[in-house]
Parts: sequence; structure tokens; C-alpha cells
Amino acid sequence: MPKIEILIFAESDGSSPFLKWLDDQNQKVQNKCIVFIERLEEHGHELRRPQADYLRDGIYELRIKRQKINYRVLYFFHGKRAVISHGIMKQKDKVPENEIEIAIKNKKNFMANPKIHTYKQE
Repeated sequence: MPKIEILIFAESDGSSPFLKWLDDQNQKVQNKCIVFIERLEEHGHELRRPQADYLRDGIYELRIKRQKINYRVLYFFHGKRAVISHGIMKQKDKVPENEIEIAIKNKKNFMANPKIHTYKQE
């Protein structure tokens, strides 16, 4: 399967919830997240557990663990692209429903206007 393009979701003001979250993580977590995103780029829909999993309503997660802390990067597909919604530190067994709802809202906004909701590096 050919590589897929990775996009990063942007709010209407151009800011990225994922990049803001990633900036708040330490360097080793940032590096590990980047490696998992590269795996997503390489394998796309074929990426499975333990690295990725389907949550619901078209929302997937990258499953990153470092020093007993679970990090999750939520994303969705748009054609041959994966769009990174946002990241979280997971405290419980399941991804909180409100975080999935945020990703669903981001997906709806992106689908309505991909141009506005694609992060552009300045």
C-alpha cells in the first residue's frame, strides 16, 4: 500500500490543538509520537494494534506508551489522507468519551471545509 498523506487539523483561527499538546510534552514523548505518525503515514488503514486502534464514528487512535503513561493521538481518514485531530494523556482504561466527541467535531469541521481546517506552517 502506498504512503498516505498526513494532515494536521486546524481550528478556524489556524491554531492546531495537536501541535499545542505536542509542544507541552517532553522531547522523548514528542519523538515517540513522531515515530508513530510516520508509521501511520507508511501503513495507513492497515496500521493495527498495538500501535493503532479504531475507537468509533470514524475516529482512530495512535497508542503510544512511555514510562507507564498512555498517550493517544486521535485521527480520522479523509480519502487517502489521515488527519491528526489532537492528543491526550489517557488516565483510565478507555479514551474518554468527551475526547472522542472533540475528534468527531473536528472531523465534521474538517469535512465541511478542509482548506480552512488544515494546519499550515507559518
